[in-house]
Amino acid sequence: MSKVYSLKTVQNIPVSLDTAWDFFSNPANLKEITPPDLGFKVVSKHHGDKMYAGQIIEYTVSPLLGIPMYWMTEITHVEDHQFFVDEQRFGPYQMWHHQHHFKSIEGGVEMTDIVHYKVPLWFLGDIANVILVKGQLNKIFNHRFAAVEARFGKFD
Repeated sequence: MSKVYSLKTVQNIPVSLDTAWDFFSNPANLKEITPPDLGFKVVSKHHGDKMYAGQIIEYTVSPLLGIPMYWMTEITHVEDHQFFVDEQRFGPYQMWHHQHHFKSIEGGVEMTDIVHYKVPLWFLGDIANVILVKGQLNKIFNHRFAAVEARFGKFD
């Protein structure tokens, strides 16, 4: 049986909590903070423009060799201006649970992401995580960090 892995990132953003929440809780903005080479595209038609518990969002993403994969997540928890959680319903992972936390700090907002994920295929998934998946996720979050800085500026 493969392991459950986790990843945590923290980024301080020089904007108000309202500005951060409005941007990150709108599914249309996901593409802006995702590496272009992943071919990320929101394909759901009825997801709305603000996060709410029970919301289904569908995407296509091309993480390997440009081959598009279907991914469906559900927003399972939302506490306005504090956090939301997305969980994979269908997609590339055996399990995906992503917490997005927002907290006002002096000079802006502290945004914390905590991801728990499990790669399918038992021990082969563990090998794939070491060789590919972990690095790919780090690349995605590094890109996101840079994209957020480019949009909102560096935190001093």
